[in-house]
Amino acid sequence: MRLTGPLRVLAVLLLVGLTWLVGSALFGGESKSSVLHFFLGKRDTSAEPTTGEPRPRSYKCGLSAPCPPKHLAFRLVSGAANVIGPKICLDDKMLLSSVKNNVGRGLNIVLVNGVTGELIDIKSFDMWAGDVLELLKFLRLLHEGTLVMVASFDDPATKLNEEARHLFEDLGSTAVKDLAFRDSWVFVGAKGIENKSPFEQRMKNNKLSNKYEGWPESLEMDGCIPLRHPGVSPGEQDDC
Repeated sequence: MRLTGPLRVLAVLLLVGLTWLVGSALFGGESKSSVLHFFLGKRDTSAEPTTGEPRPRSYKCGLSAPCPPKHLAFRLVSGAANVIGPKICLDDKMLLSSVKNNVGRGLNIVLVNGVTGELIDIKSFDMWAGDVLELLKFLRLLHEGTLVMVASFDDPATKLNEEARHLFEDLGSTAVKDLAFRDSWVFVGAKGIENKSPFEQRMKNNKLSNKYEGWPESLEMDGCIPLRHPGVSPGEQDDC
C-alpha cells in the first residue's frame, strides 16, 4: 500500500526519530537528549552534571574561622554517657581521645604552657571511685599562666570536695560550684586568671530532660585562646 499525504510525513518523522534513538544507544547519551529536545521542544537537563555547593572551609580543630595571630584554636567535647569518651583538640592536634586511649572516667585534664602553647601534661581523675587527693595534688602544683582544659566523662563530681571546687574557681570557673553527679562539663581556665573564664559550659543531669537514660547530652565548645605574653598575668590581656 502506498503512503500519501500526512501518513507519509508521519512515517518519515518516526523513521528519523528511530534513527536518532539507535544512534543514542550506539554513540552516547547526547543524541538522546537532542531527540527529546526535538520532540518535546525543551532540553532534558536531569541527567546533566551540576556544580555542587562549595564545602564550607574548616580551620584548625574544625573551627569555622581562623584564630587571630598568637591565639590557639581549641575544641573540647565532653563524654557521651559512659560510652563515648571526651575529646580535646588544641592547635589542630588531638591531645585527648578514646582513639589515643588516654581518657578516663571523671575529669580529663590537659595542661598547656600559656606562653608557648606546648603540652605539659594529660591526666584523668576518677570522681566516682577515685581519691580526690590525687586531683588536689595535681591542681596545687600548677604554675602561673598554665592553661587548664577540662572535659568530663560519666561522673565528674561525686568525689569533688570544697577545696577542689575552690581550686577550679581560682582558674576562672563559675560552674564548678554547682557541678553534680553525671553533669556534663567543659572548661578552659588558667592559673592566675583575674577574671572569670569565657570558656565554660555545663549541662545538668536531669532525668526529665536527659538525652541519654541517665546522662545529659554531650557538650561541645570551641574558640581561640590568647597566648600569654611573658611576664603578663592571664587576667591582664584580652580574651578572644
